[in-house]
Amino acid sequence: QVQLVESGGGLVQAGGSLRLSCTPSGAIFRFNAMGWYRQAPGKQRELVAAITTGDGSTNYADSVKGRFTISRDNAKNTVYLQMNSLKPEDSAVYYCNAELKAGLYSGRFYSQRTSWGQGTQVTVSS
Repeated sequence: QVQLVESGGGLVQAGGSLRLSCTPSGAIFRFNAMGWYRQAPGKQRELVAAITTGDGSTNYADSVKGRFTISRDNAKNTVYLQMNSLKPEDSAVYYCNAELKAGLYSGRFYSQRTSWGQGTQVTVSS
């Protein structure tokens, strides 16, 4: 089981900023890509941003382009989401997502798989 630990959510006023972090616990895993999704009440989960761990290419939802920045620290196996100019419509539970590279980790073979964090609440007040 690959556990992803998220932090950094909270309550902020419109126009404010938050930074989310996500790092795996347990063994030192290697990922093909990591990203952030969000789900607001009554809505489907949607991709916010993603980044490959190789060349660092990024992908953003149109609604967050120019306001959010995804980055990663490969040495720490951590992905960040810097969220600026937050809007009330950004309020949601944000989930970290990571695609694990198949391989041996701590003596155990893991097939390629997608893992999710437990989610962190972001609330933006108007």
